[in-house]
Formats: sequence, C-alpha cells, structure tokens
Amino acid sequence: MNIAITREGSIGRQTTALRGGFVADDIRMQVFLALGRERVPVESEVFAALFHNSVVSNRAPVRNALAGRSLSFAAFLRLSREAEIPYPLFFAPLDVVEEQVRLKTEKLMSGFTKSSFSMSSRHQVELRDIELIVKDLLRKQELLRQYDQSLVKNDFVGLIRRSRRSVNEDARRIAEALELDLAAVRKPKSKEDALQVLVGQLESKQILVSQSTRLHMPQLLDGVKFSGITLKDKRVPFIFLASGDEKEGFEPPGRRVFTLMLLTVLIAQGTFAPVTYEGHSRDEESPRAYEIAAELLMPTAEMRTLSFNDLDSVLEAANRFKVTPSAAVMRARRLQQIDYETFSAFMDELEASRPGSQAGPRRQPLAVRALKKYNGVECSRRMLGLMDAGHISLTDFRRIVLLNKVAASQIADFRAEVG
Repeated sequence: MNIAITREGSIGRQTTALRGGFVADDIRMQVFLALGRERVPVESEVFAALFHNSVVSNRAPVRNALAGRSLSFAAFLRLSREAEIPYPLFFAPLDVVEEQVRLKTEKLMSGFTKSSFSMSSRHQVELRDIELIVKDLLRKQELLRQYDQSLVKNDFVGLIRRSRRSVNEDARRIAEALELDLAAVRKPKSKEDALQVLVGQLESKQILVSQSTRLHMPQLLDGVKFSGITLKDKRVPFIFLASGDEKEGFEPPGRRVFTLMLLTVLIAQGTFAPVTYEGHSRDEESPRAYEIAAELLMPTAEMRTLSFNDLDSVLEAANRFKVTPSAAVMRARRLQQIDYETFSAFMDELEASRPGSQAGPRRQPLAVRALKKYNGVECSRRMLGLMDAGHISLTDFRRIVLLNKVAASQIADFRAEVG
C-alpha cells in the first residue's frame, strides 16, 4: 500500500447513489409518505438527493422508503429536522433541489482545500459523515471573527506553503513559530497528558483544537474511518482531532499526538482538508507533511543517539517521544537505523501485540468536562468572553457552545472547568 497524498473527489461529491448499494436504477419513481390513510408521493430522485447529502443518509427508514416501503409522515419530519432540511424542499423540482444541495456543499467546503489528505488509507471521508461537526466549528469561527477584537492575523497559516527548503528546515521554522517546547510535551508520564500539553501550546498561538467526545458533539463518528480535519481561517484555524473508529475503540494517545502534529503541519502548508491516516502501514515512502511531523516529534539528531536492537528499545523510544511504537519504528527505518528485515520483524511483533478491536464500556466524562474537550479550552474561554460582553445571549451560548447538553445553571461549572 503506497503512502501518498491523494487528491480525491469524495468530499462533496454529487450523486444519487446511497451507501449500501442503492443506485439510481434501483430507486423507484416515487417514495410514499403515509399521512393517516393518505399516501403522499415524493419524487424518488429528490428524496435521494436530499437525504443522501445529509447525516441521515444511511438510516434504515430512508433506505426502506427507497426500496418501496411507506414512510410515516411523522418519521419523515423527524428525519428532515435531524438532517436540517426544510421539509417543503422535498416537494420542489429536482433542478431546484440540486441547486440547493450544490449551495450547501459549496458553503461547507469554504473551510476546506478542495482535496482530502490520505496517508496509507483506502478509506474516503464523505462530507455527510462529518457535516454537523464542520458546521459547528465553522459557526464558532464566524462568531469569533465577528466579535473577538483580540484576535490578530495568524502568520502560522501557510508558513511553509510552496516551500523548497529541506524537511529539517521546515520543521525548524514551524517549531520556532509555535515556540514548541518538546521538553514540556515529553515531561508527562502518560501520552494522553502529553497530548494535552501539545494542544495547549497550539492554542496559545491561535490554533484552536477540538477533540472528539462521543456523546458531547453534534455527530457520532461510529464506523467512520477518519483522523481529523483542518479548517481554514486567517486568524483562528481550527483542528478537529478524531479518536478513530469509535465503534472499535479509541485511537491510542501516541497516534493522536502524531496526528495532531501532522494536522498542524498541514495548516503551515496551507492545506485544509479532512485527513485519513492509517498508523500501521509498512510503506517506506511518505509525503512531506508526514516527514516534517516526524522530524518535529522525533528529531534526527536525537534519533541518531538511539539504538534499536530489540522491541524493548522501540518501546523506550516511543515512550520518550510520546508516539506509538510503530511510528518510532517507521522513523528509525526512514533514517536507515534499521534494515528492512528488522523493520518488518518489529512491525510483526507490534501487530501481534495490538489489543483486540472490541473495546469495553468506557466511563463517560462529566458533561462540562466533555464539552470543554470538544470545544477546546481556548475556544471555550473566548466564547465565554463573547457571552460576558453581550455579543451572544445565554441561550445562544447554551446552543452553540454547550449544545444544549447542560442547563444554564451549570454554566458556572463549565466556566470553572475551563479555568
């Protein structure tokens, strides 16, 4: 499997096909909505075009309706509300519907480079899979741009765009611009704590970081192979860091450390895109952004002082740099510190020692703590400032920042949690 940056058209692609095998020829001419004893017809192409480009595209009622079963009008209204589609639009002509879908996609894509960034992964990210998260982060960006007068132009955005310098030089420029303190990142015993230190350093430079919190964000990511997003803004670029396929267990913290650095490098390159990243690839080629991220976290000079004689030495290096063992092995191979046979043997051992994919039940964090993680500390503080200054109402703050997950009486608890 070749590691490469791919220019894929999966984001925002227009099609009437539905996930799971439905294509235009399979769809009946009309879908029928049951309203009492009446059957209200909706053109199938309109129904498919609207729901396909929404977060409910793979729901059983949608698929069943396209297969010829009646859908109750009440269920149809619930799906429409969840998909944020005005239900009268389902009765509009197809050309009107297609234009509305195009406009919606264009607006959502305004925060993206028109590509996706894929490394060692055959999985594609569909816009509908992350639509509500994208909308939510763009809404926060817009409010901060409009009202937060303390924000200045962020010179980090596009810092190394079209750079012809060496990987090491670009890594040095990024580290200097961020005032990156690797010693502070490595100091915590746990990689999870190291990740939060790195998040804090990025946020101090007006790079906002949102992290996946399964039940306290606008959209579930169950079954979505997805690593994160970079969202464009001249002052407050946003990073959303996913935890991996949440149905199969969270990504290990060491991989999230590397993914966060990779997303940061993409912002410096001026690339704003959904990212898919497979952490267990054995490919020896890698894109420039990956190499820069590796140099930032595992500098060549330090790597050269280490020996990789056995798996214990690999684990020690991974703990030192706060990355996964496979990332440390990939880096050692890239620097030709180990031959291919040793590299392959290490990867075999690491693959065999991986925990099972079925994760046990996890204790859910307090709502205010989970919302702090999803919004990010810096975004939370700034949004509290907007509310305190009267730029947004308490009701809007609960809706936009707290997602109506906690009562107004708990805002003080949220404020205390954010600090």
